[in-house]
Amino acid sequence: MTRRPLRLRRSVLYVPASNEKAVAKSETLACDAIIYDLEDAVAPAAKEDARERLRDHFGAHPQSARERVIRINALSSEFGAEDFLAARACKPDAILIPKVDVPRDIADVADMLTETDAADTIRLWAMMETPKAILNAAAIADWGETEGSRLDCLVAGSNDLAKDLRLPGPNRAVLQPMLMELVVAARAFGLDILDGVFNAFRDEEGFAAECREAAGMGFDGKTLIHPLQIEGANAAFGISPEREAVAASIVAAFDRPENRDAGVISLDGRMVERLHLEDARRTLALAARQRGQEED
Repeated sequence: MTRRPLRLRRSVLYVPASNEKAVAKSETLACDAIIYDLEDAVAPAAKEDARERLRDHFGAHPQSARERVIRINALSSEFGAEDFLAARACKPDAILIPKVDVPRDIADVADMLTETDAADTIRLWAMMETPKAILNAAAIADWGETEGSRLDCLVAGSNDLAKDLRLPGPNRAVLQPMLMELVVAARAFGLDILDGVFNAFRDEEGFAAECREAAGMGFDGKTLIHPLQIEGANAAFGISPEREAVAASIVAAFDRPENRDAGVISLDGRMVERLHLEDARRTLALAARQRGQEED
């Protein structure tokens, strides 16, 4: 399995690239990542201005305390090629590819990145928002194992998926089995997976409940449409002090001389295997990153 950088992706906020005030404010927010959107959030007449705004923003802020991603239009669209060129020039951490149906949709962008030195630093994210994406989730995630693929993260697009399925709305209960298919595909090939947006951003209770559900399903974080959702997502998908303490106790227990070669040990009245040790080490690494984010 390809080793990928460990990233904290609890809260990932969409920011319309056409909104000058929101783009400027993005550098001050407490989210783990920003998706600067050149696709759905930008009207056709505003596309060129939005690209220029991103070029100016990244030029003024070549470094950031948070992960920065640019969502482009599909390469097959009239805006895709120009979006790609603008995104590549900005050198974000990743480019988010919309409406990925098959691995070729990612491979085409990866191939274009190989034409520049930026290919060594720019990663790729894939929007999973169509029925074909669900049917091909395993093949898409598996393609991430291909040398040079740059695929890091899958992003559920619940609103678009519900529309294509002709549901009367983003019915969470109906979508849940399909969302779990995305989680399974991501985990099978070592990718991160982000839950879709919660539209009623002023409904704090509903948002918190959906975050808890998504965290329980195994999502790494949630995509957001408003800064008011950042704190709740960070809390739901973050590493609590209690969880960190349990992870630290597992690592310490296996580090004892008598346990270093053990496959399973007894700890605080329960059996703990080496598979739990691997998860505990990852938990401690994420907790350390979380503290770093909070200090920033």
